[in-house]
Formats: sequence, structure tokens, C-alpha cells
Amino acid sequence: MAASLGLVAFLALAGFALDRAFLDVAGEGQRDRLRNYVFAYAGDVEFLRNGELYSPDNGPDDRFDRPGSGLYAEIVLPNGTWTSRSASGPQLPEATMLAGGEEKFEGPLPMTRSDGTPGQVYRHGLGMVWAPQDASSDAEFPYTIYVMEDAGTVPRQVRVFRAALWGYLGIAGVILLLLQTLVLRWSLWPLRKVVEELARVQRGQAHRMGERHPRELEPLTDSINALIESERENLEQQRNTMSDLAHSLKTPLAVLRARLDADAGERELREDVATQVQRMTDLVNYQLGRAASTGHKLFAAPIEIEPYAETLVQGLEKIYAGKGAVCEFDIDPAARFHGEPGDLQELLGNLIENAFKWAHSRVLLTVKPGATAPNRRPGLLLAVDDDGPGIPEDRIALVLQRGVRGDERVQGHGIGLSIVQDIIRSYRGELQVGKSAELGGARFEVRLPPGL
Repeated sequence: MAASLGLVAFLALAGFALDRAFLDVAGEGQRDRLRNYVFAYAGDVEFLRNGELYSPDNGPDDRFDRPGSGLYAEIVLPNGTWTSRSASGPQLPEATMLAGGEEKFEGPLPMTRSDGTPGQVYRHGLGMVWAPQDASSDAEFPYTIYVMEDAGTVPRQVRVFRAALWGYLGIAGVILLLLQTLVLRWSLWPLRKVVEELARVQRGQAHRMGERHPRELEPLTDSINALIESERENLEQQRNTMSDLAHSLKTPLAVLRARLDADAGERELREDVATQVQRMTDLVNYQLGRAASTGHKLFAAPIEIEPYAETLVQGLEKIYAGKGAVCEFDIDPAARFHGEPGDLQELLGNLIENAFKWAHSRVLLTVKPGATAPNRRPGLLLAVDDDGPGIPEDRIALVLQRGVRGDERVQGHGIGLSIVQDIIRSYRGELQVGKSAELGGARFEVRLPPGL
């Protein structure tokens, strides 16, 4: 509606401007036309030797020869006047003698038409002086040429012009409104498609938005898809966590019921209850920690990495002070982690602690901005190197399995790297394990893709 009203207003203003311009041009054109007729008559007027006017045969326009045509010529002489054949019948306004070389445009002036009805004319006059060819004669005399045109000529032209102007503008307006409607419907069709797809998702008829959309709408549809997938993954993770927790608690509960049915002694029963309660507590804490480490909030604010890394490293350097291990930083100030602070702590904590366990004396933390994409926040490259013995290529896949430790002599539960993988997977990143080119030990490299 706004575009249509704007188009109609523009056409109306354009029509008004053209109408005013035509009025000005028509008025100026009438003045120039009468002046040209006057000069044409001035070139054709001739006088006899005795000073009598030699009447022009034909005027510069055939309307001067048609009675009542609305275009009249009059020559004022010292002893009378001469008029064109078109002036026979109408009563023209009184003409006066003008000085030689004087021009005068007047109007509208009153006149009476041939049928007796009143009218008006515009008049242009030019004063001239006739001199005989004999220079010794003093028989010079002035005369004035007038050309008059009915004042209704310009209004008639204006009416014809206005009828054509507003007719054509009206047709053009209808065509443009129809074209504008088609263009707007065509250009907004992708938005209607997005609304329809979203309605299908809300009704459960589709699991996500389509993949093919105009590039202007891709950030919107990608964000909606990411939100849908994140919610679906979180719901699935909650279901899995509850299922895993219920399955894990079956055994301790079965043990307790069996001990109660066996009529065990109070002391023995207390010991069994304490053991199974501690086991259930460990299971609950583990499952809750696992649930907290998976999934992340979309559109999270960027987090500066160095403060978290410094806090972790200070504590680990105290724990491993006996081997004199230190951690060096190579952190780009522009690098940011877009996610949950707890995920960043788990990620850094498990990787750096694992490096301290195996390092002889040096650990290197490298953080740089990752890949970029239009309309997306930048990715992240995070790597932890150590100068330890490294990991053989044939054992990398085994070490990354849950519950498996690289060396049974090193304290731990073997789930740290599995938690790291779960976090990286929730951010749709990848973990690469290999040999450190700089320190010679193991290198754990995390690459997070550009986010929404």
C-alpha cells in the first residue's frame, strides 16, 4: 500500500508539473507566434509611391484568410486601418499608433465575435516608419502592425493536453501498479516460502527448513535450522542422559535390595549401603557432568580465552611443580571462543592437564582465529603441544576412546579426551591428534568452524 500510494503521488505530482510547464510553454509560445506573424507581415507590407498601402495577398497563415478563424491582422495607418479577411465581422479592440521600433504585447483584451458574443484576444504590436525610396522627399509616416489571436486558443490547447496527459498517466499508473504488484509478489515470494516452511516445522510436517534460499535469507534460515537442531540434540541428550542414569542405577539398587532380602547384619548392611550410595553418587555426578558438557547455547557472546587459560595453568604448574613443567602461550588477541564458559574450561582443562601429565618440562598453548564465512562469526584454532613421548599413530584412535588411558601407570580415568570430543562435536568442530613439530611430543589441535 505504501509503494502504491507513493507511485500514485509521484504520478500526480508529475502530471501537475507537466501541466504547469505546458501552461508556461503555451503562453510563451503564443507570444512568440504572434511576434513572428508581426515580423512576417512587416516583411510583406509594401506602399505605393503616393504612400498608399499595397494590401498583402496572403498572410503567413491561412487562418488570416478565413473569417472568424480567431487569428486577425490589423495595420494602423495615419489615414485609416487595414485588416485581414479573418477580421471581417468581429469587432476588434481599438488599436493605437506605436512609435517606430516599439513592440507591445497586450491581453487579454475585450472584443466582440461575429455572432455577437463577447470574447477576448491577445495582441502583439510593432511600430514602424515608412520612408519613400526618393531620399529627397520628406513624406515619411508611421504605421503599426497588430496581430491578434483569440484568448480561447490556449485554453483549448490546454484542455486537449490535459485530457491526453491525465489519460495517458492514468493508463501508465494502472500498468505500473499492476507491474509493481507482480514485482513485489515475486520478490517477497521467498519470504512467504520461509513462512510456509516454518509453519510446516511448527506443525511437525517437516524437521527443518529447506536448504535453498536467497543469500539475503540464508543467515535467517541457517539460524533457525541451527536452533532447531540444537533443541533436538539437547532433547535427545537429556533423554539419553536419563536413560543412561536409570540404567546405571539399576545395579546398585538391585544390590541393596538383595542385601535387604538376605537379612545381613547391621554392620555389614551399613557398609554395603555406604558403598552403593557412594557408587550411585559417583554415577549421578558423572552423568550430570556429561550432560553439562554436551550441547551449547546458540548466539553466545564471545569469550576472551587468555584469562581462563592463565587460571588453569597456574593451578597445574603448582601440581606438577615436581617435574618443573611450564606452559607457554601463543594467543592471538583477536581470537575469541563463542560458546559457554564451562565448555571452554572443560576443553582447556582436559587438554592442558593431559599435556602436563605427559610433558617433560614444556607445554605450548596456541590460540588463533579460525576460518571465516560471510555473515558468520569467525571460527577458532586451539592447539596444545607438549615435549613428552608423543602418541604412536596406531594408538591414536585407541587413546581417544572413552575409559582408555595412554599408559596405565599414569593416574586418570581415561574420559578426559572423550569429554573433549563430545564438546567439540557439539560445536561441529574436529579434533586432530599428531606429533608436535615444535616440541616433539603430542599435539592436540581443535578446529571450530565459523558459527552463526
